[in-house]
Amino acid sequence: MTVLIAGAGIGGLTAALMLHSRGIKALVIEQAPQVREVGVGINTLPHSIAELAELGLLDQLDAVGLRTRELRYLTRTGQEVWRELRGTHAGHAHPQFSIHRGRLQKLLLDAVVERMGPEAVQTGLRLQGFVQDEAGVTAHFTDAHDGCSSRSFRSEVLICADGIHSVGRRQFFPNEGPPSWAGVVMWRGAAEWPVWEDGETMAIAGGLAGKLVLYPIAPAKDGRQLMNWVVNVRVADGSVSPPPPESWSKMAPLAKVLPYAKRFHVPGIDLEALVRGSGPIFEYPMADRDPLPRWTHGRVTLLGDAAHPMYPVGSNGAAQAILDARCLADHLARAEHPREALYRYELDRLPKTAEVVRTNRIGGPERVIDEVEKRSPAGFDDIDDVLSHAERNAIVKGYATMAGFGVTGETNNQNHQ
Repeated sequence: MTVLIAGAGIGGLTAALMLHSRGIKALVIEQAPQVREVGVGINTLPHSIAELAELGLLDQLDAVGLRTRELRYLTRTGQEVWRELRGTHAGHAHPQFSIHRGRLQKLLLDAVVERMGPEAVQTGLRLQGFVQDEAGVTAHFTDAHDGCSSRSFRSEVLICADGIHSVGRRQFFPNEGPPSWAGVVMWRGAAEWPVWEDGETMAIAGGLAGKLVLYPIAPAKDGRQLMNWVVNVRVADGSVSPPPPESWSKMAPLAKVLPYAKRFHVPGIDLEALVRGSGPIFEYPMADRDPLPRWTHGRVTLLGDAAHPMYPVGSNGAAQAILDARCLADHLARAEHPREALYRYELDRLPKTAEVVRTNRIGGPERVIDEVEKRSPAGFDDIDDVLSHAERNAIVKGYATMAGFGVTGETNNQNHQ
């Protein structure tokens, strides 16, 4: 069997490695002229790291990322709502990693090239469409630079891992329209910064309409490390305003971001100085799409953001794409026919990811901050008077269980004020 994968993102590259490890030939086609280390930081959860560890990538992850120890939820003004240990510190068999998105993608790309050969990833080709018959799929690509030349590839299966604007998704659902946008814009950056706390802690301050996310994404060296920050602010009514163009490389001026960053406070961090000291600041809308009724049509299926783009809440986007890749590879290795494999993959993964998409829309585990700020907008003296420990635990741990990374019988919460 040969499997063609459109898209060399985290999901597509992981799928190629998963298939290769099961003896299935894969070819990855990417529209960018080269796979570059774009973006800033992401978090990858223990259940997805378990899959990368099985691929033998744990040492490489340790070399470019760091193992997250603790997560803190704060109000916009810096009052603590919840804290908990993460990864192996919380009792998981595998760590959570905070890592630069581009470095994770490059790590996966290097593994594909090393194990499958440089010809396993072809760049500069944009998927235009495909036709299928009883024996396979013929996918058509054009030169992404000028569109003047074209190439076609034949395979038994086509996986469209081509992101939120997926060509495969659009071919099956041509009337879906643009992504859903609630009016929130995200600005992201990173700077070399003095180690904060233990150098392994992340903080989220503020609710869904106005939020700061802060975490280191590289091991400390000489008392400094690369600190990632994200500012999310609702700036428009998404029901009447179209989202701004989405791009991993769209940059924003400092003067546009700084007034929003000043709204937040995290103890021990000079946020204004951090934002001022950052390199390029990237801007894009926080968008998703409604869950689909189906992903698979014959020998073609969707994976990752092409299948279930979701709000970047709960550290779940990349994790769910990695879980897709494992599930799909397993079914392709076991099934008697590729169409059966794709059907069973969809049957497993579609309802699970649809629930994550829907839950992320109302804040995911970070909804605990929204609830506290709604009940006590002026702050509090005792968090338990605002939202009880049991209520907070139900929101945070309930999400972890729903998204597949809960710890059975866990006692890792260290919440205290």
